[in-house]
Amino acid sequence: MVLMIIDDDRDILEINKNHLSDEGYKVYTYQTADDAISALKQIHPDCIVLDIMMPGTDGLSAINVIKRYTDSPIILLSGLASEDNRVEGLMSGADDYMVKPYSLKELSARIRLQIKKKNITKAANTITYPPLQIKLLDRKVLYNDDTEIILANREYELLLLLVQNPGVVIPFETIGKKIWGIYQESDRRTIMVVASRLRKKLESYGGLMNCIETAYGKGYKFIIPR
Repeated sequence: MVLMIIDDDRDILEINKNHLSDEGYKVYTYQTADDAISALKQIHPDCIVLDIMMPGTDGLSAINVIKRYTDSPIILLSGLASEDNRVEGLMSGADDYMVKPYSLKELSARIRLQIKKKNITKAANTITYPPLQIKLLDRKVLYNDDTEIILANREYELLLLLVQNPGVVIPFETIGKKIWGIYQESDRRTIMVVASRLRKKLESYGGLMNCIETAYGKGYKFIIPR
């Protein structure tokens, strides 16, 4: 797991890094938000720990910029302890807020919780039949977790419909109504063309041969890759 810690206090950075490294994290530290934001082009942290009061770009201002690069959870650190300060931090887009001074054990626990919540959310928005993976929020189809299979909109929608009902024949009429909102018998040819293009794209990847099966005269079904 990778962490990014941003704080202008070098001593705090060192203490946090040593503790979290001992817990098995790969920790990157930065003394300015601008340096950390630049690093996000290469680093993909599982969680970001961000101080509010810093010279240059402060923590609250940095949140919106950070979210352009990553959906990693953000834990704010601050000596500002009032209810208004906490609310402002959370409303700015942070996932958690800790007041200085804080317990290192509590920081570790909050980091673990945020990473767990993120993983649960990702799992709920992902359909996986190795080596095929569909990212529902991003509308992306991946091969072996990292290679994107580029599909047209209708191809993606057909694949999603079939994958959500593995082993079940989805009739032409159902496909038409689900994807186009309406079905006429003349639409069958259009569906067949979309299915043919989808099958051809999938079959160019190992392990995805024959995963779209034709039920002649009826429709199509998804066969789980083996």
